[in-house]
Amino acid sequence: MRRRLIVVFLVPLVAILIALGGAASWSAAGSVQQVFYAQQIGDLGYFVTSARQALRSGSAAVIDAEVRRFQEVYGIEVTVFDLGGSVWAGDQGAAVLEEGEADRVKLALSGRRAEQPAVVFPWAVADAALAEPVFDDGDVIGAVLVAGDVDAPRAAIQQQTLLLGTIVLVLIALGMLLVFRLARWVLSPVRQLDEAMVAIERGEMDARVAEDAGPPELRRMARVFNGMADEIERVMTRQQEFALNASHELRNPLNALLLRVEHLATGLGREWSDDVEETREEGRRMTRILETLLGLARGGRGDSTISAVDLATLAARRLEAWRDVAAQRRIVLRSMGEPSVMSATDRTIVESALDAVIDNAVKFSPDGARIDVGAHREGDACRITVRDHGPGLTPEQAAAATGRFWRSAESADTPGSGLGLAIASDLLEAVGGELTVSSAEGGGLVVALVLHDRTTP
Repeated sequence: MRRRLIVVFLVPLVAILIALGGAASWSAAGSVQQVFYAQQIGDLGYFVTSARQALRSGSAAVIDAEVRRFQEVYGIEVTVFDLGGSVWAGDQGAAVLEEGEADRVKLALSGRRAEQPAVVFPWAVADAALAEPVFDDGDVIGAVLVAGDVDAPRAAIQQQTLLLGTIVLVLIALGMLLVFRLARWVLSPVRQLDEAMVAIERGEMDARVAEDAGPPELRRMARVFNGMADEIERVMTRQQEFALNASHELRNPLNALLLRVEHLATGLGREWSDDVEETREEGRRMTRILETLLGLARGGRGDSTISAVDLATLAARRLEAWRDVAAQRRIVLRSMGEPSVMSATDRTIVESALDAVIDNAVKFSPDGARIDVGAHREGDACRITVRDHGPGLTPEQAAAATGRFWRSAESADTPGSGLGLAIASDLLEAVGGELTVSSAEGGGLVVALVLHDRTTP
C-alpha cells in the first residue's frame, strides 16, 4: 500500500517538475538566442550604412579599417561584397564561403533582407552568419555578411540549462522526501492497526493504537478500533470469569457424583462390575472434557495433550456409549472402516467432537434407521466419518451447518440449539483439524472429522 501511495503522488510530481523545467529551459534558450541575433542585426545595420557610403565613394579604406577594428575588439567577422559577389572589404579569406553563408549572400544581393533564425534546441545555436543587402536609391549595390562567435551564447544556454536541471533535481529530491514523509504520516496509523489486530489475534487483548497520529479520518478509525478492542477485552474477561466460576461450580458436583458411584459400587454384586467400570470411565471422561472446555474458554485454544490415539478404537468405544441412547428409538449403530487408524492428537477433544456429531446424527435420524461410524486414513489425513440416513441437507445448507445456532427449516420442531456441529468444528480447529459436512448418496448426511498434520504412520 505504501508503494502504491508513493507512486500515485511521486510520478505526477516528477512529470510536472520535468515539464516545467523543460519549458523554462526552452524559454531561457530562446531568450539568449534572441538577444544574440538582435545584436547581430544591430551590427548589420551599422555596417550596411558604412558600406553604402564606401561603395558610393568607391573607396574601401575607411570601412576596411572599421571591419578589422571590430573583429579585433568583438571577435565578429564582417565582410562587404560588391554587386558581383566579390569581397570588397573585410576578410579576404571570405571569398570561399560555406554553403549556407554563400546562399545568404546570394539572397542578400538579390534584395532579400536577413531573417532572424528560429529558436533551436537549448543545447545548440543556429549558424550565426547573417547577410543584409546594401541599397542605394532602391537598387542593390552590395551585401554585408556578419559571422558572430556562437561560443558565448551556447555557453550561456548550457549554463541556463544546467542551472534549471539542478533546480529540477533538487525539487524532485525535496518532493520525494515530502512524499515519503506524507506516506509515512498517512500509513503509520494503518500499520499500527495491522500490528494491533495481529497482536489481538495472538491473544494480546491489551494491544491498542495511538489516536493522535495520521489524518483525521484515520484518527477516528483508531478511536473506533480502540473502543472495539476495549469491548472485546471486557467480553473476554467476563467469559474467563464465567469459566472460572463454572470450574468451581461443576467440579464439586462431578466429584460428589463419582464418590457416590464408588459408594454404591460397594453394595453391588460382581455382575455389576462392568456397568460400574463404564460409569467410572464416563465420569473420568466428563472430567477431562470439563478441563478441555475450560481451557478453550480461557484462551480460545486449549493446552492440548497430544498423544498417539487409535481413532478406530476411539470411535468404537464412543459408539458403544451411545448404543443405549440410540436403542430407545430402535436406531442401529454400526462400526465401519479400518480396524486401526493411529493419529497423534488430543483424545479428549476428538471424543467430545465425535460425541457432538453422533448426538446430531441420532437426533435427526428417523426411528429404526442406521448410523455408520468408522475411521480410515486418506493419504496424510485421518478421518472419522459418521453417516446417517436422515433427511439430509442441500449443498448450501451443508455449507452453513457448522455455523452457530444454524438450523434448517425442516428441523425447526426438533429439540436442540444448533450448536452441536459448531462446537465440534471449534474443537477440531484447536488441534489443527476440521469438520466437513456433505450429502450422502441415497439420502442422509456424512459428517467427517478430519485430522491434519499430526498423523503418525
